[in-house]
Amino acid sequence: MSVRTELERRVEALIADPGARKDAVRDQLIAEVAKWQAARIPEYGRLHRHGAWPPALPTDVFRVRRIASHSPEEDVRVFRSSGTTSSDRSTHVFRDLRLYDAAARAAAKHMLFPDVERMRLVLLAPHEDEAPHSSLSYMLTRFTEWFGAEHTWVWDDDVLDIDRFETALAEAVADGQAVALLGTSFAFAHAEDGLGKVRVALPPGSRIMQTGGYKGRSREVEPAGLRRAMGARYGVAKPWIIAEYGMTELSSQLYETTLRDELEGASSPRRLWVPPWVRATPVDPDTLEPVESGTHGVLRIDDCANLDSVCCIQTADLARRIEDGIVVEGRAPGAVPRGCSLAADQALGVS
Repeated sequence: MSVRTELERRVEALIADPGARKDAVRDQLIAEVAKWQAARIPEYGRLHRHGAWPPALPTDVFRVRRIASHSPEEDVRVFRSSGTTSSDRSTHVFRDLRLYDAAARAAAKHMLFPDVERMRLVLLAPHEDEAPHSSLSYMLTRFTEWFGAEHTWVWDDDVLDIDRFETALAEAVADGQAVALLGTSFAFAHAEDGLGKVRVALPPGSRIMQTGGYKGRSREVEPAGLRRAMGARYGVAKPWIIAEYGMTELSSQLYETTLRDELEGASSPRRLWVPPWVRATPVDPDTLEPVESGTHGVLRIDDCANLDSVCCIQTADLARRIEDGIVVEGRAPGAVPRGCSLAADQALGVS
C-alpha cells in the first residue's frame, strides 16, 4: 500500500464518523499529511518545519501557483474562486474527488439534513454545467443526487429567475412539503429585491442554507439583517437558517450549529461547527501562532481532505473561537496580515 493510499484511508475513517471527536488522531494525521505534502510541493516545502504545528500556506499562493502533489495530466477537476480578473482568482486542482465528496456529504448530512434522508431542494446558484469551475455548484449538484427528493434550479445565465423561484415556493406551500432553499448570500439578497411584497410560510421542516459573500457584487446586506429578512419572507425560524463556510482552497465545509442545536434542544450561541477531520484555529496576524479562546485572530484551517494539495491553509478571515466552534467575522481590514504576507513570500521564494 502506498503512503498516499494509507493516508487517504485514515482520512476516510475520520470522515465516516462526523459525530465523533478524535482530536489527537486528527492532529497526528495533519502532521503526517503535511510532511508528505512538503516533500512533493515546492511552495509548501519552503515553509515546512517538523512538529505537530506544521506551517500553513496562505490562500494568496493559490492565486499565482498550481499547488498539487501530482502532475497536471492527472487533474480530474479544477475549481476556481470567484473574482473579476484571473489575478484575483484562486485555483484548486484535484487528482480525484473521493475525499471531497465524502467530506461534503458527511458534513451536510450531519448539520444540514440530520433529520431527513431526502427532501425537496430549490437551488439559488448555477448548476455545475453552467459553472464547471465552481466548487459550490459542484457541491450543490451532488446534493441533488444525495439529498434531493426533487429539485429546482432557479439560477440561469448568472441571473436569479424570479418567476421560477416564485413558482417553486408556491408549489412547496401548496403541497405542504418541506423545502430546503440553498444558495449564495448574494442570490438571497437579490431575491429580496425581486420578490417585492411576496411572502410565504414554507411548511414545517423547511430550511435555508446561505453561503459566500458579495465579492465583485454591488448588492450587499449585513448577515444578521439578511437572516431576519429571509425569516420574515419565507416563514422560516432563525435556527433553520444555516450559514455555510467554504473556500475554493478547501475540500471541507463548516456549517452553523443552529439546526442541530434546535433539534437536540440545546441553547448555544450561533457558531460554525468544525468537522472532526478539520482543525480551525484563530492565529495571531504577525506570528501565526494560536491566540487565546475568545480572542480575534486570522483563521487557519487544517483540512485533512486536502490530500493532494496542502492541508494547512492560512486565510485572511477574522475569527474567534466560541465554545466548541468558530465565529467568522469577515476579512481582516486593510493590508494582508503581516504573517500571511511573509509566509506567502517565503513559499514563492521571494527574498
